Amino acid sequence: MFTGIIEEIGVIQRVNSIPGGLKFTIGCKKILDDLKIDDSVSVNGVCLTSIRVDNDSFDCEAVGETLNKTTINTLTVNIKVNLERAVRLAERLGGHLVQGHVNGVGIITKIVKLGDNYLLALKIPNELKKYVVDEGSIAIDGISLTVAKIINDEVEISVIPHTWANTNLSHKEPGNKVNIETDILAKYVEKILSEKNNSINTGESWVNKLGYQ
Repeated sequence: MFTGIIEEIGVIQRVNSIPGGLKFTIGCKKILDDLKIDDSVSVNGVCLTSIRVDNDSFDCEAVGETLNKTTINTLTVNIKVNLERAVRLAERLGGHLVQGHVNGVGIITKIVKLGDNYLLALKIPNELKKYVVDEGSIAIDGISLTVAKIINDEVEISVIPHTWANTNLSHKEPGNKVNIETDILAKYVEKILSEKNNSINTGESWVNKLGYQ
């Protein structure tokens, strides 16, 4: 589990093919303080596992659905990526709950500088629109951001200078693809309402469904 508060911008140093996937060597410094083999790391919002760690880089692998559903398969040498270690339960939750399970890929349609801030607009898949609300949370390439406005199939986000300077957003441009993870709370609400509607339609009470008499 992550918070969407990016700790460091890493750089892809090597990309190697492995059976059924890709292995990445990512150069970084800050997150290596206590990173160990088998630890989870959010790489552009995708939860990956470290398989090698040294003084200035770590390796991770991506296979199967991770390659099919995210932008990980587009990473090449020298591309900058957002990095975050898994959250400790004793720490403050500065962003929102981010699983690192990407729901879809969006496309940046506009980047506009507004004073010291930036307006980021992106087109999201139709099936994700129902999970996004004004002033709600969304993770873009693993960054916890707040939705400013929804216009049809586009989401507009205001980005503060600190976030712009300390993530890979400053290296993006219109047309770039980004990983999107919607707020997990919206999915739980959808599931609960779906179960409730099914119970009403079938005449089954929630009390019986939970095993109580």
